Amino acid sequence: MKIMIIGGTGRVGSDLVKQFRKNTDDEITIAARHPEEIKIVDTVEERPKIKTLKFSIVDMTVEQMADTMKGFDAIYFTAGSGGHNVVLVDSYGAIKTMQAAEKAGVKRYIMLSSAFALQPDQWEGKKHYAKLQDYQAAKFMADHWLIHDTDLNYTILQPGSLLETPGTGEVTFNDDQPGSNSINDVSQVLFDVLDNKHAFDKVIIMHSGDMSIETALNNLK
Repeated sequence: MKIMIIGGTGRVGSDLVKQFRKNTDDEITIAARHPEEIKIVDTVEERPKIKTLKFSIVDMTVEQMADTMKGFDAIYFTAGSGGHNVVLVDSYGAIKTMQAAEKAGVKRYIMLSSAFALQPDQWEGKKHYAKLQDYQAAKFMADHWLIHDTDLNYTILQPGSLLETPGTGEVTFNDDQPGSNSINDVSQVLFDVLDNKHAFDKVIIMHSGDMSIETALNNLK
């Protein structure tokens, strides 16, 4: 497969690239604002070949994005604003990539979102989300657009807080409790949902748990 990872230099995105390098021969393109700064080791042992692409969510038009996406089988959106340009990156920027994917004929689109983004009652005005109101609202709009305004075969992964701790390979999906996640577990789920039919057109709220990722995915309804 030919896969583009938008935001492949971020914490989750870069770990997702590692998942592909270790486990597949798929052709991966890291779409980044400053591709010249990406350091990639591409050896026989660390396949597949990784390519880079200069890509700006904010500055590029939908048409320009679509031109870069032609011929790809799947798009991952793992980019994040880091609190800057929240609307232009996390909301409108994400929506532009969806529109571009459809124009380019891409069928599969996988979104890294945020826990309960589509459930405002879980975060609106809540103390736990006090500093994330704009971000959650932006993610709500992007996720809502992906579901209701595109014909893309989507998976939306909504993890709780991200921790730089070793992955356990065990998760809980779609309960109503806030929780945390190892970045490695999040990237593993993103990798595994790509061609798992149980994850097609699904929203997955995720935190660390006691069920293997494979079992949790196969139990999705």
